[in-house]
Amino acid sequence: MLKCFKADLHIHTCLSPCGDLTMSPKRIVDRAIANKLDIIGICDHNSAENIEATQKSASKEKITVLAGMEVTTSEEVHLIAFFDNSEHVLVLQKSVYEHLPSKENDEKLFGEQIIVNEFDEVEGYNKRLLITATSLTLKELVNKIHSLGGLVIASHIDRETYSIIGQLGFIPDNLELDALEISPIISRSEAIKKFPQIENYPLICASDAHFLQDIGCTSTTFLLEKPTIDEIKKAFMNQQGRKIKLEY
Repeated sequence: MLKCFKADLHIHTCLSPCGDLTMSPKRIVDRAIANKLDIIGICDHNSAENIEATQKSASKEKITVLAGMEVTTSEEVHLIAFFDNSEHVLVLQKSVYEHLPSKENDEKLFGEQIIVNEFDEVEGYNKRLLITATSLTLKELVNKIHSLGGLVIASHIDRETYSIIGQLGFIPDNLELDALEISPIISRSEAIKKFPQIENYPLICASDAHFLQDIGCTSTTFLLEKPTIDEIKKAFMNQQGRKIKLEY
């Protein structure tokens, strides 16, 4: 039986240097539940070290946490990778780390990159410079994510910075993106009018939350059998009754 699942698929934790210090696993899960979300996606910059903690924090709740990462390509484009579990996203993390510059994060300039457990206890700090571009090209990253069984979504395509359209001016026809994300500041119809090319792609809307109060400020409703990557992919392809419904 198909059911509606309300999702916010773009949430940062305190691991992202631009994320607020209150963006810890338990607080994120609690806020998502309070906002009646069924699925959330954790997408920190170039790292997935808070995924397992967030999934553990949600393990006894009626909410699904997808294992994600927002990776910056060599073209300085943000792409989101999604997996059902942490195993595959950690394989991607290893590859991303290998393609990051060997520079240490300047906490005073960019902010702390905090690793926490499911009880919101600090376990350490990621010292890598995460808020930068990798040497992976768009094509290389898309191929890598798909080879691991993940989904690829182009982040906030309506923004001028770090979006595929903002950086390239267009979406390459041979780039196998599974969907595009629009930000809360623009509606689907406005986005399509401004960027006609995106009408050919599945569209989602997500908060890109860096602060607790932003979680669930916008969402996408999926008609699925269960909250899995395979089911979401079917919704993107409008298969077997699976569908996407933007909230506005």
